[in-house]
Amino acid sequence: MKETIRVENLTKKFGSFTALDDLTLSVNAGEIFGIVGPDGAGKSTLMRLLTAIMDPTSGEAWVSGHHVVREAEAVKENIGYMSQRFGLYEDLSVMENIRFYADIYSVPRKRRDEKIARLLSFSKLTPFKKRLAGNLSGGMKQKLGLVCALIHTPKVLFLDEPTNGVDPVSRREFWYILDQLLRRNVTIFLSTAYLDEAERCHRIGLFHKGRLLTSGPPHDVKKLMRGSIIQVRTLQPRKAFHLLRNRRGAEWVNLFGDRVHVVSEHPEETIGEIEADLGSSGIQTLGIRIMEPGLEDIFISVLANEKRVPAHADR
Repeated sequence: MKETIRVENLTKKFGSFTALDDLTLSVNAGEIFGIVGPDGAGKSTLMRLLTAIMDPTSGEAWVSGHHVVREAEAVKENIGYMSQRFGLYEDLSVMENIRFYADIYSVPRKRRDEKIARLLSFSKLTPFKKRLAGNLSGGMKQKLGLVCALIHTPKVLFLDEPTNGVDPVSRREFWYILDQLLRRNVTIFLSTAYLDEAERCHRIGLFHKGRLLTSGPPHDVKKLMRGSIIQVRTLQPRKAFHLLRNRRGAEWVNLFGDRVHVVSEHPEETIGEIEADLGSSGIQTLGIRIMEPGLEDIFISVLANEKRVPAHADR
């Protein structure tokens, strides 16, 4: 497959802080590649480097065959980019925002209205084209931002946590639009905090402290999880967490809201031990079950064992 994005030993430092550390990866044309990681992992920095907004400290990268430093303007002409705080003008209408971005990208006047009408229909924003952007819901703002990023027909679309804080229905609608773009062979590079969205990507990369821990198709990345996840529900989750962590070790027990996750290579046996441990301490359980690991579980497992895990799951 033809590479649309190629990154070689890319590093970005801000003084003594390393935001991105010797990153190497590639993304194929027509692929959707998702990067996943906690705040501060380097996801937004990578986006800014690949969209030629900032220069790397060292290393190189190419987008659609153009070098992100030496051919920055050519890169910008071929991409669409939605940052976490996309610059919509809330005192302008939906249509006025779109026309403004069409002017910025020098979209030819000929057939511009036809293209705008198609994008409005595509995003289901036609009934709202006269509404002020400031009066749109969060999901509609995201769709408007996407339309503005698509107005010049980019070959590559960069999306930095595009559905963060958006309601589930709007998220589904947003992803429907992305699925349509994939059918037109648009390459999509996005960051996300949602497991279900990561599942939709052809490949994902797990980021932590500026480093790529592993990458590959979601089902392959999941295989890096050592053992099974046991979910424990109780009215005293914090007390249960500290008790089980002291009994089983910090690497194997984690707290997620009102649930405790315990990693075990012998889950059936471990469930009995958990019930006994909690029962002897007077902690009543509301439910214990084996569950599919979430991204948080996989992250913790990979971090705990990264010296024993190959650099890329898809190699």
